[in-house]
Amino acid sequence: MTSYSEAGVDVAAADRFTDSIADKVTATWGDNVVGRFGGFAAGLTIPAGYDEPVLMMTTDGVGTKAEIARVLGIFDGIGWDVVAMCVDDLAAAGAAPFGFTDYLAVGALDSIRDQSLVASVADACAAAGCALLGGETAVHPGVMDPTQFDLAGAALGVAERSAIRDPARVPEGASIVGVASPNLRSNGFSLVRSLFSESDFQRPALGSSLGRLLLEPSVVYAPAVLEVTRRLPVLGMVHVTGGGLPGNLPRALPDGLTAHVDPSRWEPPPIFGLIRDQGRIAQDEMFRTFNMGVGFALITVDDAAPGVIELLAGQGHEAFVIGTVAAGEAVTVGS
Repeated sequence: MTSYSEAGVDVAAADRFTDSIADKVTATWGDNVVGRFGGFAAGLTIPAGYDEPVLMMTTDGVGTKAEIARVLGIFDGIGWDVVAMCVDDLAAAGAAPFGFTDYLAVGALDSIRDQSLVASVADACAAAGCALLGGETAVHPGVMDPTQFDLAGAALGVAERSAIRDPARVPEGASIVGVASPNLRSNGFSLVRSLFSESDFQRPALGSSLGRLLLEPSVVYAPAVLEVTRRLPVLGMVHVTGGGLPGNLPRALPDGLTAHVDPSRWEPPPIFGLIRDQGRIAQDEMFRTFNMGVGFALITVDDAAPGVIELLAGQGHEAFVIGTVAAGEAVTVGS
């Protein structure tokens, strides 16, 4: 073996791939992007209108949902998952996303798969209102199977310092508004993959196939929830990811207060019931693992909750009051 390509890394193919995604990536750029596509880095000017801007960053990945995508050869929603996991974390902190980078690791380049993945990242960035500044595609021959891949990203956001929510200001009796999630988003897939075989992903389920249901892309909540915060009093926000409602609600609450969640207030999508029945999983474990149909939550004063729900509905998001803030230490789901 005397060359890099013989070792499994085709630099020319990587260059061709970079060229193939240039238009899709730069379509997300606005006048505030500084640099050029394909350079070592690109920058952003801070948007106007902030008195004391605070830059915030977050990073996340798709997790083992990528393995189901690999098995089924369906890649066009995965980019939405990685973008949503990052930009919705920023939104929960009160920051508007305005820049994103991705990291794609592959066992071998696959132009159709890789272009689909990056195109879906770009589409999700456009929906979130942030520029896809660039990223890295790393080829790992001999470490990853040629068909395997992993996708991660990092998002940059900006918030007005005075607008950053302080959990200490959340009072007892505040209402918790849940924003609907039609699917699993990007969490709980290690459990899902332990319950179903590869052949199960092909079987019919709920009017589609199980695999396609599981691969439905994540909702991006950031633009809608940030618009609500600009118009109504929102005391705290929660991105419901790993750990579900019980694991994430406490992150927006002060010591001594917790959340009482009433699951009778909404109906989880049928995919959660299918998973529960397949694994004979107890309700508390389902809520600790999955979002159970609530992908984001906003904490607000009681009389503002109807307005929050109405504003979200106007932006295409179903929402409902799912519980209240109360004294205690552990989140309770149900009576």
